[in-house]
Amino acid sequence: MKATETKLKGCFILEPTKYGDSRGYFFESFNERTFNLLTGTDTHFVQDNQSFSTRGVLRGLHAQAGEHAQAKLVRVLEGEVLDVAVDVREGSATFGQHVGVVLSKENNLQLFVPRGFLHGFVVLSETATFFYKCDNFYNKESECGVHPLDQDLAVDWQLPIAELLLSDKDREALSFKEVFGAKG
Repeated sequence: MKATETKLKGCFILEPTKYGDSRGYFFESFNERTFNLLTGTDTHFVQDNQSFSTRGVLRGLHAQAGEHAQAKLVRVLEGEVLDVAVDVREGSATFGQHVGVVLSKENNLQLFVPRGFLHGFVVLSETATFFYKCDNFYNKESECGVHPLDQDLAVDWQLPIAELLLSDKDREALSFKEVFGAKG
């Protein structure tokens, strides 16, 4: 497995080593010892989640705060998404900056989103099955979110705005400045 740190400290793109022959392929999608060695963390995942969505569905940008903050290791089992992480760690040199990575069944890439980040994705293919591990249990009261089309963040979701499908919760979310102010 190969790990490449993004411009956001602690946020990694992971690429598994894939072995294949005429029968198909094999790769190890997760090994805690290897993962922690490559990322320099001591992360223990406690929950797996999976979602299925159609083209244009935009989920996020969400985070959990305080003691319920979550790190995530995300991947796509079917289809293709643009996965986005936004640094909201107070005092971080990259506070308010984001990275976007295309994850697909074909490229098998994964994104490690550490605690202290907003996270979201948009489906670029006709459908996508999205899978992620969390290092903390979900807590509804600790969830916060930012409007995914916030102009200050200026995320290029790679689809026309008219094609994006947002939940009521995301459509009604506050701006980045309303939620986080200038905590950078």
